[in-house]
Amino acid sequence: MSGLLMFFALLFIAVSAQLVRYEEIIKTLPERIINAIEEKIGDKGNLTRDEKTGDITLPNEILFDEGSYNLKTQGKNFLKEFIPAFSDAIFSDELIANQVSLIIIEGHTSSKGSEKDNMELSFKRALAVTEYINSIEFPDKDKFKQKLLAAGRGEISANQEIDSPEDRKVMFRFQFKREDLKKIFN
Repeated sequence: MSGLLMFFALLFIAVSAQLVRYEEIIKTLPERIINAIEEKIGDKGNLTRDEKTGDITLPNEILFDEGSYNLKTQGKNFLKEFIPAFSDAIFSDELIANQVSLIIIEGHTSSKGSEKDNMELSFKRALAVTEYINSIEFPDKDKFKQKLLAAGRGEISANQEIDSPEDRKVMFRFQFKREDLKKIFN
């Protein structure tokens, strides 16, 4: 009986150790992605990075004129360099590639204008970036495109008190998989 109890205690300890290791890996994914991107493109484009989530924000002035969803030449040139580096940061690390289920391109607007117009504009901006990605050649393009999702957020995250240019942006976000615990321990 004590042997059986000892077996289950050891099994419990082993499973607990695996869970802790898995949680640590998941916690470090955003940081690993950001570090990989920084290694490839440096600090070009005035990007904002969120170390906790892995979100990368592109300021609107790089990509679009105010009120427009047509990509500027400067924005196209930036995306030609950024997207291959971004894709490589994801697909060169098998752990990251397996854990990222979606790459969400979110368009955001300031509070200037109507809520309806801002929602439409933000979606059209996200779609313009997504469509432009189709014209860029880079390794793992097909895998990258399978994970893409364009989303418009309108003025949801904008400062409602003032029209702030900082609220006009495009964000690259990740959705990570939630692993089935059976897969982890097999």
